[in-house]
Amino acid sequence: MSYGLLFIKKHLYYDYMEQNRAKILVVDDTKTNIEVLEGVLSTEFDVFVALNGKKALFLAQKIKPDIILLDVMMPEMDGYETMRQLRKIDSLKDVPVFFLTAKSDSQSEQLGLDLGAVDYIAKPFTPQLVLLRVKNQLEYKRQRDHLNEMVAERTADLRKTMKVMLTSLGSLAEYRDPETGEHIKRTQFIVQMLAELLSDNPKFKNFIKSPEYIDYYATAAPLHDIGKVGILDEILRKPGKLTDDERKTMQAHPQMGYDVLLEATKELNDNPMVRIAADMALGHHERWDGEGYPNHLKGEEIPVGARMMAVADVYDALVTRRPYKEPFPHDVAVKEIYNGRGTQFDPDVVDAFMKIEAQLPSAYEQFKDKAN
Repeated sequence: MSYGLLFIKKHLYYDYMEQNRAKILVVDDTKTNIEVLEGVLSTEFDVFVALNGKKALFLAQKIKPDIILLDVMMPEMDGYETMRQLRKIDSLKDVPVFFLTAKSDSQSEQLGLDLGAVDYIAKPFTPQLVLLRVKNQLEYKRQRDHLNEMVAERTADLRKTMKVMLTSLGSLAEYRDPETGEHIKRTQFIVQMLAELLSDNPKFKNFIKSPEYIDYYATAAPLHDIGKVGILDEILRKPGKLTDDERKTMQAHPQMGYDVLLEATKELNDNPMVRIAADMALGHHERWDGEGYPNHLKGEEIPVGARMMAVADVYDALVTRRPYKEPFPHDVAVKEIYNGRGTQFDPDVVDAFMKIEAQLPSAYEQFKDKAN
């Protein structure tokens, strides 16, 4: 390697290191202590200073420090209270904090550690020891963050794999039942839109807890009819009206789907996505007034996913062509959904549906090539 190339590489390396220097926030009301810590730490890190707890909270949210050195004895808001407030801020709750203190009693140390401090640095401190302990903690933090990134990537890969597998499994029902066409994709689209809207409804906050749960409901939707795989072809594909016995057999598909998916949850440690799919499969033919099947569940006894799927399922059945009927116009189908508010369907789900219904005709265009 030539000297010139080596010089350029070293120059780029040092530029990179300068741009990626760790940020240290020093919080202390004594200027002498700040000057000492700045002197020893600023040679290797970017040092920021706050003279009290209130300013520390403001500055920490702005700069996102890698480590905080926090004095215990400060006026107005001491270090312990500052620490409590830091831990309430999501972006700061995992930042390592060293307490700086002249207190040496075990009770004070226990309090700090209970609040989440990684260590104590006793005053008067030896500057070089402070530097060494900060370096050690930063190295530990880098390793922890790297491990967390690896776990997050692996988790995302596994979730993606599960989504593909579940969608593929849901397609089995579509292949068995030629009437459905792109039914599972269309209903999945509607369920996702409903979940997004209902996530802001206080009644649903315990069920649609985060954007991740919206994705769970959308991913689970294609499995709602998986139980049809267990229905005989002569019943599933019959073009005419079903007999009473045939209808009874057909109405067994929610329980079949639930049983299969429930067994899968045991193997997957009660994975929430699969659990939602199982509940959706079992309950999507239940009615708000208790007159549905297979278990005659009523009102909020019906799982949330099943309530959303019930609306999506009926709307899609109405607006698409089947061997026994022509498609209903969009406006007629929407009226039917609204007329079922409080009887067939959850009123809140219908209200959410009414907010998105105008978007459905154009959205359905993406499925028209394969739809019946």
